[in-house]
Amino acid sequence: MKVSIVAALAAVFVLAGCASLPDSSTPQAIGTIAPSPVTGEVPVPTPGREPNLLLRDFFGASTDPVNRHHAARQFLTPAAADRWDDGASMTIVDKVDVLQDERNGDRASFTIRANKVGQLEPGGSYLATEGSFEAKIQLRRIDGQWRIDELPPGVIMDRPQFLKSYQRNALYFLDPGEAAVVPDLRWISARQENLPERLVDLLITGPKPVLANAVGNQLGNLSAAPITKADGRAEGVGTGFGGVRIDFQGAAGLDQRRRELLAAQVVWTLAAAEISGPYVLLADGKPLDERFPQGWTTADVASTNPTASASAGVGLHALRDGALVTVTDTGVLPRPGYFGSATSLESIALSRDGKWAAGVSTTGHGPETVRTLMGGPIDGDAVPLLKGGAITRPTWSPGDGSVWAVVDGTQVIRADRDPNSGQMSVQPVDSAATAGLGGAITEFRLSRDGVRAAMIVDGRVYVAVVERNPDGRYQLMHPRPAAVGLGSPALALDWSGGDSVVVVRAASEIPVVVVSQDGSRMDALPSRNLTPPVDSADASPTTVFVGDERGVFQLNNNDPAGDRYWREVPGLTGVKATPVLPG
Repeated sequence: MKVSIVAALAAVFVLAGCASLPDSSTPQAIGTIAPSPVTGEVPVPTPGREPNLLLRDFFGASTDPVNRHHAARQFLTPAAADRWDDGASMTIVDKVDVLQDERNGDRASFTIRANKVGQLEPGGSYLATEGSFEAKIQLRRIDGQWRIDELPPGVIMDRPQFLKSYQRNALYFLDPGEAAVVPDLRWISARQENLPERLVDLLITGPKPVLANAVGNQLGNLSAAPITKADGRAEGVGTGFGGVRIDFQGAAGLDQRRRELLAAQVVWTLAAAEISGPYVLLADGKPLDERFPQGWTTADVASTNPTASASAGVGLHALRDGALVTVTDTGVLPRPGYFGSATSLESIALSRDGKWAAGVSTTGHGPETVRTLMGGPIDGDAVPLLKGGAITRPTWSPGDGSVWAVVDGTQVIRADRDPNSGQMSVQPVDSAATAGLGGAITEFRLSRDGVRAAMIVDGRVYVAVVERNPDGRYQLMHPRPAAVGLGSPALALDWSGGDSVVVVRAASEIPVVVVSQDGSRMDALPSRNLTPPVDSADASPTTVFVGDERGVFQLNNNDPAGDRYWREVPGLTGVKATPVLPG
């Protein structure tokens, strides 16, 4: 059954890989995230249960990780319960088929076939996967009751039960410049009253391995006393009002800056999990900061706000007729200088402070086309930085210190800007880790914290980690799929927040979606007022802009679901144009 347009407006949740977004029909709603994990509803062995039904109950019980999956072990024979290595792997599957191979007296064997959609790694990190899953399971009847006697190592989780038992949370670590916090998404199964302790434990343990060389952590050498309400009560921690109190052992030796960064990590992590403040933070029994003895709030760490965006100060621009224009409430205004007077720009990026620009200019036609990356002050002269047959839309790093692009599909470069002279020099970026993804990189965008890069390779979306080596050189590492099951090739993308990417796909219905950077979810944005093909996108945490055949349109993320549709941008209707935000 197809979902109505109202359902599409509400943003369909899709666990990546469970289903593909079709080109000719609206995607079906296949699951929702519970506001908090469902507990106390794990299946238990039912007397007289037939073996095939017992297997399905076992998969449901496998989503409860407490005490080494004690709930699931109740479905095993004592010998199998002793042998089962539940820590070997955690595979999330969909559309499970339980096929009986043989049943003879007190023994039965089954083949389990399913679609593999994800892998849950240690610490709750999600890895989107796709493909088929098959396993053989043997059952034996003991004292009249069927129990599993032989099974492969690792945990198999049925997707619907996984969504009921786990919720997605963001841990926040520090960007290399210690100017912002960086999300590290985890899927956690815990009661709400246990969630603060679980999140703090994960912060102390540190970032997932793929982020270890790209982020910092002020909690790494600390421990935490039992967490209470702000007033010291031990009951109901993490639920309702009353805040939390956390005493960090070993934090007394931190200087003022380290303490502020520690607070930023903790406050943003707890606030994102809807754990209410105030957040009373102590260092070995004394206030972490004498300014906040009654507790911290998000306002006290606003300088590291993970949802902050520079676009509000700089405003919207656009590329129209090969030149840069400023977009106002009533129309557009031309910009002075090279970028405003050019006629051959096919893409452009503005620095986050709006003072610098880098654009790709074209000369020639067809196979003889030559592209040149130009850089300079937004209203001044520009200089050529490099040439190539193909150059992706440029993207600026945090602090506006460099602009990045991909030349001829494979060569990732960055042009460093000297802060004193403004001169720019081109340096290569080691992208060997992306070589195995396929063909050409056609879109490349740095996240606002500079720790990740989203890219399109052969129509597929990947997210890689940006690392800086001790010698100052950069490399792209650990590329992972972020839009498994997209259904149609990706054409354009941009970061809407630290943990999500807007993707334009080559589809007549649902041309724009938002995907989680870990590949765990996909939200279909409304299509009302858009005229495919849509071919460009730029985004901020509050607004998404796209360009189609009739102009540029915007979607406000804060609009009510029933009134959420694409609105025309004044001055950019009836013309072919590309929206441009800083970054």
